[in-house]
Amino acid sequence: MSDLKLFRIGGTDVCEVHGTSLALEKSLQTLIEQNLETFLGVRFLASEFSTGRDHGGRMDTLGIDENSCPVIIEYKRSSNMNVINQGLFYLDWLVTHRGDFEMLVLKKFGEKAAQSVEWSSPRLICIAGDFSRYDEHAIKQMNRNIELIRYMKFDDDLLLLEQVNAASAPLNGVIATDKVDGGADSGQKQKYTTVSQYLDKADGELRDLFDTVKAHLEGLGDDVQFKVLRFYFAFKRIKNFACVEIKTQERKLIVHVKVDPDSITLEDGFTRDVRAIGHFGTGDLEITIRSMEDFEKAKPLFERSYENA
Repeated sequence: MSDLKLFRIGGTDVCEVHGTSLALEKSLQTLIEQNLETFLGVRFLASEFSTGRDHGGRMDTLGIDENSCPVIIEYKRSSNMNVINQGLFYLDWLVTHRGDFEMLVLKKFGEKAAQSVEWSSPRLICIAGDFSRYDEHAIKQMNRNIELIRYMKFDDDLLLLEQVNAASAPLNGVIATDKVDGGADSGQKQKYTTVSQYLDKADGELRDLFDTVKAHLEGLGDDVQFKVLRFYFAFKRIKNFACVEIKTQERKLIVHVKVDPDSITLEDGFTRDVRAIGHFGTGDLEITIRSMEDFEKAKPLFERSYENA
């Protein structure tokens, strides 16, 4: 059980608000699905999605996250339910039925979203009232992107989501899934230079700058996860809080963070409001880092974004 405690403060009087983590009810699943972006940074695709007669499964919740990665969410409804193994069963089905998932994205969010699905990092999120230490250990051995999230209800109007543990699969190389203008029947794939390839081409000074930024972002908390995607590196808790691009020719890093641009004084050449500008990654504030001096100035913004995630 979580050792988190919540207290209600009324003047000098303090009383504890007792939380409950009873078997997850359908109403809570519905609440999470209706507010999936707010809770988890995931866009909702389907509830109780059938994997077909032959496979005989039904995924609790299916979505696509802010990095365009497929997401399966499974809920543990009883103490003896092995939600992790069940989720892996569905994850294996998903990666071998990409067309079914992309068709669902196409119908829900359009062609551009369907062509941008990031198959290098499909995710399984398990939500439960509690997990055992064996669950936390097991996901580290599975070579999959799995996150364990504990929930607790306080009174009738407070819901706590706590990331218990997360495991990341090593990157197997980025899969180019975007088609050229020839269309779906051309059978050709558009090849892009990935962020990892840009990093490999970076000179020593830029590489050192990236390593410094990466170490700082990962050091902001034990819950930070580092994700290698096609066009940027993502640093996340439950949601992204920093997305880093490598610009080798300009010898700079571009970092997008979740800080309200209206809450700071923008500095030309260092910070930029990108709410109305298309860009890779997530976050409304763009930070340009060319030097260690820029990095030092960016630290408070990184920390604000981490707290906001």
